[in-house]
Amino acid sequence: MRAVLAEGAGGPEVLRVGELDTPRPGPGQVLVKVTAAGINRADVMQRLGHYPPPPGESEIIGLEVSGTVAALGDGVDGWSVGMECLALLSGGGYAEYVAVPAGQLVPPPPGVDPITAAGVLEVAATVQSNAEIAHLSAGDAYLVHGGAGGIGSFAIQYAKALGCTVFTTAGSAEKLQFCRELGADHALDYHDDWPAAVQEAGGVDVILDNMGAKYLDANLTALRPDGRLTVIGLMGGRKGELNLGALLAKRGQVIATSLRSRPAEQKAAICTGVVERVWPMIADGSISTAPTRRFALDEVAAAHEYFDSGEHRGKLVLTM
Repeated sequence: MRAVLAEGAGGPEVLRVGELDTPRPGPGQVLVKVTAAGINRADVMQRLGHYPPPPGESEIIGLEVSGTVAALGDGVDGWSVGMECLALLSGGGYAEYVAVPAGQLVPPPPGVDPITAAGVLEVAATVQSNAEIAHLSAGDAYLVHGGAGGIGSFAIQYAKALGCTVFTTAGSAEKLQFCRELGADHALDYHDDWPAAVQEAGGVDVILDNMGAKYLDANLTALRPDGRLTVIGLMGGRKGELNLGALLAKRGQVIATSLRSRPAEQKAAICTGVVERVWPMIADGSISTAPTRRFALDEVAAAHEYFDSGEHRGKLVLTM
């Protein structure tokens, strides 16, 4: 099969397309013939050498794909060859075939074409599972950073569908307007004093943060009493200072989560939750899929270069 290989760690230029043996599905696994693979921030971090796959998982970049079932391993029920599917992966997505535990396969969301669908599952699983962990519910004020990106654009709509007041940050007037069009009630330029603006508006109950250390103190400022900060990324650094006195005074919680490293049974439960709770929101129009820009597999370096530029909105996908 054709697959993307990384020649060391570094910029987009380290990525090239080569030939590898097609994997075989083991017991409880399904072999997926890939139609398209979503591109995520985690892929860039792996390319840079900062986010290796969990032990025993494929070294090939890629955490989500759309495709069709090509073969079944022993003990797999509920799937048959030729069925369309999406797969949540720990690695291996930038390739023509990938083997995945059957519990991490889901049917495509209703009415979404296979190419666009390739960029839906990872963000849906991330947003829905973290909302559940943080007990996000109707009436809460919710802040998501990077509202114009794949996760942010999905999180805005998901929180609005739950009945939340949504705050978000972005870095340009165009992106801020895009966030408002998605339903954000407060779209704030992260170059400005956004913590003060959030605080002036009454603060937030839940924050979905991809920045980590850089925003730790600012996020604490933005939280209401009994607020919950969920950290899902470290774009702004790994180590920071936290005023535990301020956290104590607010009875706040800081929660750090990673989807990729979860055990297979937890990923399967998250996938079930996405089908049960998110797919109906897409079906009834509460959530629209993000704008999707397509690149051919051979254009993988150009796709990553465009992702790195920060100019994109929504999702990028590689087509096979």
